[in-house]
Order: sequence, then C-alpha cells, then structure tokens
Amino acid sequence: MTLLIRPAGPNEASLVLGFIRELAVYEKLPDAVTASEAEIAASLFCENPRVFCDIAEWQGAPVGFAVWFYTYSTFSGRHGIWLEDLFVREAQRGRGIGKALMVGLARRCVDEGLTRLAWWVLNWNEPSRVFYRSLGAKAQDEWTVKRLDGEALVALAEGT
Repeated sequence: MTLLIRPAGPNEASLVLGFIRELAVYEKLPDAVTASEAEIAASLFCENPRVFCDIAEWQGAPVGFAVWFYTYSTFSGRHGIWLEDLFVREAQRGRGIGKALMVGLARRCVDEGLTRLAWWVLNWNEPSRVFYRSLGAKAQDEWTVKRLDGEALVALAEGT
C-alpha cells in the first residue's frame, strides 16, 4: 500500500477539474462548477501562482486533492494557509489519505513559520466535521461568513 502526496503538475488541469466536479457532486452542488480546464491551468500553473494543489496518489493512481492558498493575519503579522478544497474519492476514504493531505499542509505551516491552517466545512457534512475534529480542529463559531458575488458584487464595484 503506497500513498504519495505531491504537487499537481502543469499537465494535470483536467485531473484537478475532475476532482473539483466530483467534490461539487458530493457537496450537492453539481451545477456550481463554472471553471474551465484552461482557467484551472492558468491559476495553478502560471509564472507566479496564487493558488496551489496537492494530489494524493494511492498505489500510483490519483485519488484526492487539496487546493490551498496563503492568507495573512494582520493581528500576528504573519501568513497562514487557507484550505479551499479537500477531497478524497469515496472508495479510498478511511485509508488516511485525507489526513496525509492535512499533515502535509500543517507541516508546510510549521516549516514556513505560518500561524494557522483554516477552512470551511458545510454544516450538514457530519463525516467531514468528525474527521476535522479528530485532527484537533475547532469550530470558529464566533464568526459569520459573508460573501459578495454576482450582481451584488458588480453593484458594489459600480458604487451603487
């Protein structure tokens, strides 16, 4: 049994997009993915990327991924990592693959002197909530997520 965590390569935009689509189905949002393979490639594999992807391979086959980027805390004056997406195919869950992806990100935080590793989890997703609690993660219940997108984002940008 071999597990390898490695950075996604420039020829793997299709693989990454496939994982994104699988995650969207799992999260009951199959129509939410509008990203194209070209957009994924341009984001992950440009000269100075602002987002990164780690691929988990089980016995040589890609079975999961983590998409992440650096954040910044004004309070600590240091960076952190935001985990945007973590996904392991259902048939491969329970083998420590998700944990290995998280360990890699935590190790990066420690090695680079970053202050935190943070992410969202859907309230209904109890298997993921249990998994994250098993890692020692604590809910940040004192914060409420806010977002502007679509027409509201355009209206604000236009000052209306």
